[in-house]
Amino acid sequence: MRSREKVSRALAAADRIAATEGVEALTLTRVADAAGLSPGALHQYLPDREAIAAALVARYHGRIEALMDVVISRVAEEDVDDPVAEVIGQIARIYSEERIVRLVRSVTSVPGDAGRAHKNRMAAKVHELMVACGVRRTDAVAARVVFTATDAVMHEAFGGDEPDLALLDELESMLRTYLDGD
Repeated sequence: MRSREKVSRALAAADRIAATEGVEALTLTRVADAAGLSPGALHQYLPDREAIAAALVARYHGRIEALMDVVISRVAEEDVDDPVAEVIGQIARIYSEERIVRLVRSVTSVPGDAGRAHKNRMAAKVHELMVACGVRRTDAVAARVVFTATDAVMHEAFGGDEPDLALLDELESMLRTYLDGD
């Protein structure tokens, strides 16, 4: 069995375990067993709970980054009427579907370099989206502010049992005002 397939099976198992038994049940032995792998085979790829959690978060980050690429392409093709609502809605959907990653992040931190790299990639994608949309403010600093504010509000809006839709509405309003301002 190839290493990528082992890791994929292990992460799928980790998702299920954390969702049904809680994050504290994410042990190397438990994940290996649920994935049909030996702990030794899994250990070389995901040696502990922190590595498993970091891999789950990295997969989540990849999904959001891929979403941004799709939205940027659609905006470039003029297939999106309201890019702000589109991005917020799509990311909100991912946050709703990936609740487990928020649980994992609540008990572990993303390694500094990996977290910073994701934020840099997202700020660059936001910048690209802003240019594609033709907004007035298209500099890299504005893109970083848009990403950072959006990221913080999204975490807050999805921090409880139910999403805070009023925060998402206010986020859209804030972004439109900021992006359309002089």
